[in-house]
Amino acid sequence: MPESAVFVPHFHWDREWYEPFQVFRHRLVQALDTVLETAEADPDFRFTVDGQMAAVEDYLEMRPENRDRLAALVREGRLAVGPWLILLDEFLCSGETIVRNLQMGWAAAERLGGAMPIGYLPDMFGHIAQMPQILARAGIEHAALWRGVPGTVDGHAFRWRAPDGSEVRTEFLFDGYDNGLDVLLVPDRIGSALQEYAGMTAERWGGDPVLAMAGTDHHAPDPRLASWLRRAAEQGRAITVATLDEYIRKHVRDEVNAVVTGELRSHVRGNILPGVLSVRLGLKQRMALAERTVDHAERMNALYCAQDDSPFLTLAWRKIVESTAHDSVVGSGTDETCDQVAARLAEAAQTARAVRDAALAGSAALVPADGYLVANTLTSARTALVEVDVVAPAEGSVLIARSADGSVQPVQLVSEAPTVLSDERMDASQLERVLRRIHRRELFGRLIDHYELTPHSLVFHLAEVPTSGPFDLMVLRRDVAAAAAAHPGEWQVRTLTEARASALVPVHVPALGLTSFRVEAGEASAADTPAAPATATSRALSNGLVEVEVAADGTLDVTGPDGTVLCGVGRLVDGGDRGDSYNYAPPAQDMLISEPTQVAVDLLESGPLRARLRVTRVYAWPASLSSDRDVRSEQSVPTPVEMLVEVRTGEPFVRVCTSFLNRSADHRLRLHVPLPECADSSAAAGQFAVTERGLTAEGGWGEYPLPTFPASSFVSAGAATVLLDHSSEYELVEEGSALAITLLRAIGSISVNIHPLRDEPAASEIPAPGAQELGMRIEHRFAVIPTAAGWQDARAVALAEEFRNDVLVTRGTGPGGRQLPPAEAGIRVDGEGVHVSCVRRINDDILGAGTEIRLTRMRDTASTVRLTGAFTQATTVDLLGRALAPVPVRDGLELCLGPWEIRTLVVR
Repeated sequence: MPESAVFVPHFHWDREWYEPFQVFRHRLVQALDTVLETAEADPDFRFTVDGQMAAVEDYLEMRPENRDRLAALVREGRLAVGPWLILLDEFLCSGETIVRNLQMGWAAAERLGGAMPIGYLPDMFGHIAQMPQILARAGIEHAALWRGVPGTVDGHAFRWRAPDGSEVRTEFLFDGYDNGLDVLLVPDRIGSALQEYAGMTAERWGGDPVLAMAGTDHHAPDPRLASWLRRAAEQGRAITVATLDEYIRKHVRDEVNAVVTGELRSHVRGNILPGVLSVRLGLKQRMALAERTVDHAERMNALYCAQDDSPFLTLAWRKIVESTAHDSVVGSGTDETCDQVAARLAEAAQTARAVRDAALAGSAALVPADGYLVANTLTSARTALVEVDVVAPAEGSVLIARSADGSVQPVQLVSEAPTVLSDERMDASQLERVLRRIHRRELFGRLIDHYELTPHSLVFHLAEVPTSGPFDLMVLRRDVAAAAAAHPGEWQVRTLTEARASALVPVHVPALGLTSFRVEAGEASAADTPAAPATATSRALSNGLVEVEVAADGTLDVTGPDGTVLCGVGRLVDGGDRGDSYNYAPPAQDMLISEPTQVAVDLLESGPLRARLRVTRVYAWPASLSSDRDVRSEQSVPTPVEMLVEVRTGEPFVRVCTSFLNRSADHRLRLHVPLPECADSSAAAGQFAVTERGLTAEGGWGEYPLPTFPASSFVSAGAATVLLDHSSEYELVEEGSALAITLLRAIGSISVNIHPLRDEPAASEIPAPGAQELGMRIEHRFAVIPTAAGWQDARAVALAEEFRNDVLVTRGTGPGGRQLPPAEAGIRVDGEGVHVSCVRRINDDILGAGTEIRLTRMRDTASTVRLTGAFTQATTVDLLGRALAPVPVRDGLELCLGPWEIRTLVVR
């Protein structure tokens, strides 16, 4: 039995959850006031502020006068702060966001006196495989956590190993982060209660002192805690009060035999609440959009903008990181809380978009107004299909796209806009009202090219780029007034625009580079049809790489380049869900619906650059669950589901977009990709890694171990690889014969008290009607690669980046008719299976101004990577930006990346 115990006073602070942020902050200020007063009154008191600086900064925003008091306690080692900005959900944001979280938290803690060098992760719903490497590459040697640890760990600590081999000693909070509270229930019995607890858990400690975490959610410890413990110590117990950092550094052995490699998603010692992966999917989509937009903005600002917009980018990242909190992006809060998270993510994306657009504005000014600028945010060259608005060709003529180097590409017209924007009749006395619509030269979003003024008729001719010379609004006003006076009575006023169309153009763009093009009339032979054009018939698509046929039930039979055939892709399976925001649960008498009542197929585009079909299936989904929540309602709601199916020339996958208006409650909808042979494992791309998983999950606690798992950019099983637009939930179902991706979980409560698949309530039973998503349009984008070769040979890492990251297109703003500027290349990274998560401008006190680049080897083998660009010096830095070693640069630089290695460079 352990001879001693260390009590760690702390609280766990959910920044927002069943109450919105400002309500919880009011409680936070009161709690930290108590902590501060207690610490200053009792020199034996220590406190650990939950590993997240957000709580400290939220407090100081309301109590700025207490900053020096807090800093003094931090410097004395009596108040442990950081290293995170916020305690995040690790699976529902990108790996880069996790790094920024750590960087922001560490910097904020250093400004206050120093960060706690412990990767404290007390309440996350499982942990990503690469977290040990993230911590180790920031110089952090220890972690402490609770959920997800497998049953093989029988002590209170283990070595947690990342796929690259990095390790951190990890304190296992096997009884949760509040295990000390039961000992403190009766202050006069602390000694005996501690002895009983130590006896019950003796096999866990192995001679180390008991760790008693003395705190819980949203409450400061009792100010009398230290005196209670002193009194218990006087009765013969060896009791110490410490921070978590002090316990790990001073009171336990560093040698630990147990080793766990990879992600922690076991249910054996605690609930991991996997249903949060799929509830309120709109938040997951907003997170992905915000992360993508700020990444693009950083890259464009670093390479193509003289102005350093880092303050705006920092603001955008801050709002993203704040939204990653494990009760925020997961969607397990009240409706008002989730609305605030959505608004915060939208604001992050808007801030980043402004920086991105400003960065491109300078280059767009060099492109004539009848041309377009295209920017590639990826570190490899690509040919992308862009859709732009152009002047429609005259009958019998064709359009071509011409680049700055004179090369010509074909153009595919996909729609034409109406040319008559208005046709009105009015009395001459009302003509002045029409003129007030004109703002200098703009009318109805276009520019006035010229006008025709004749008795009783005024006709405006609009254009994107006027060609008729100057326009004088004052002259128009004078002439119209004179004509109205001379010709009273009824007038006809028409507004006509030049014939416009939407056109698809294939554009080749250098790595992290810029190019431009213009669309003009040309000869049909000037731009050859692609060697393998996209084609379509009434029920089939093809591009020479993939073929798609629509079956009678509206599903897809997809054939890949190697002849692999996936039949029944896009089958929809809808079932009841009587669970909550944390866990899915089927009703006792579930009714699965997978067959549509109607199927219609429409041919939308027939190529040669893009071919599209729209498959519309109507389903009769039950309106809700019965009042006892055990049976699906007999009342059904007819729900049309549109599936846009698309192939593009040169792409080895088929794009699929599903869309429907949700009119049913209490249900789960999944899209199935049947496999030609049963698979016994899957591989999903996540945060700096691709994780392999089996058909089952480890159980043993009070939560049924459903084998539903997260995937960020793609998931692969058997002969199918599915590229994803945002973090999603998937499962191998029907004994491994199909891959199921969740499109919607519609539920109505944060938690339910009696849950069929979870013993312990996850929270109070608080209604969350917004989580039913009633009246919301649910849209998802996927791409399906049929291949027997697996995700590595399919180049899934690279293709996922191309699928998720469209090129940026903006209209030129320079004088019309000028030559197009030459293409411009940025930084290029050559190396298969390498993911680049960051390219940003930095201005370091030691390294000076430069560009930071973060790369990860996304395979289990080493690889040589080559970087080229306008730089002559390079330095390897750690994840906190501290210089490690110079890297030789000779006409670029070469790196050897180990398996799954994360490497960060600063080039100058």
